[in-house]
Amino acid sequence: MAWYKVADALDLSKPFIRKVSAGGKSICLINADKVHAVSSKCPHAGADLSGGWCNNGKLVCPFHRYAYDLETGRGAPGQNDFVNVYSVEMKDDGVYVQVKSWFERLTGKK
Repeated sequence: MAWYKVADALDLSKPFIRKVSAGGKSICLINADKVHAVSSKCPHAGADLSGGWCNNGKLVCPFHRYAYDLETGRGAPGQNDFVNVYSVEMKDDGVYVQVKSWFERLTGKK
């Protein structure tokens, strides 16, 4: 697994949704009470989630209003889908996101 710097120090006083790239993945960096990182592609219809909004701890797709939990990535009840969730680490020099390889995700190995 690897950590990728995705942003310099951020103004965390205001909420935001920003599309970033880490380890070849397109990721939404979200400040909603704390900084979260989730896949930027909606699994329902492929929409860009960075154009969405947050509501009650969920990222809402701007196209069909599907919602995804920022902590777990699970879709709302009845959706039967999910987005990948990535670990975020705040450091003095910026924001880092952890991207695991497909093998690490498959096997749970570190």
